[in-house]
Amino acid sequence: MTNINRIHHIGVVVRSIAQAYGFYRDRLGMEVVTEAVMEDQGVRAALLDMGNGFLELLEPIDPEFGIARYLEKKGEGLHHVCMEVDDITAALSDLKSQGAELIDEEPREGLTGTIAFLHPTALHGVLVELVEKGSGY
Repeated sequence: MTNINRIHHIGVVVRSIAQAYGFYRDRLGMEVVTEAVMEDQGVRAALLDMGNGFLELLEPIDPEFGIARYLEKKGEGLHHVCMEVDDITAALSDLKSQGAELIDEEPREGLTGTIAFLHPTALHGVLVELVEKGSGY
């Protein structure tokens, strides 16, 4: 059985990270931990510290990628919940053996470390990302 340690971060799609900083950083006082362009995902991402977890802001930079299509279809807002696991490879194997639909069959590197996404159909419509404990932020 896959054990979840904690909610690691919440992913939020925004039209502009710079504009979103006006609220999350400047009004709520969240510290920006890192910001990066991830060309392979068509996104600019920023990670902000909430004290007991993180908030990930996702700004599309390429209309051909999923984040841009998501923004176009659903608008700004909640995109995914990221849960921390001890061993992401074991977690994916365990979930797959139980019939959970995976987006990522193998872990990959993301802004917060070694990650993998589970298909929303596996979790009642919620897109869930897994991150391996200690692999990044």
